[in-house]
Amino acid sequence: MSQFDNVSVVKQANVYFDGKCVSHTVILQDGTRKSVGVILPSKLLFSTGAPEVMELIAGECKVTLAGEAEARTYRGGDSFSVPGESSFQIEVTDTLHYVCHFG
Repeated sequence: MSQFDNVSVVKQANVYFDGKCVSHTVILQDGTRKSVGVILPSKLLFSTGAPEVMELIAGECKVTLAGEAEARTYRGGDSFSVPGESSFQIEVTDTLHYVCHFG
């Protein structure tokens, strides 16, 4: 799917890591929340509350999940899952466009 139809968008952006990651919260008709954003080339550590699936639309990154020794490379069209109450390190090598699916 290339777009979300019939949604609400929170106007205030979520800005993290001095602007290296910017997203907007999207609320679907059934109340499901997602975030749609961009991460600029950088190396960042994210923590999760709820489980997440990161759907990559474009770009490239290397991701190391908490407890794993090796980074995995992901590109536009790929996705990866992160458990709740966990973390992941992401090294973005080509500006990353993503959708974060919570829960």
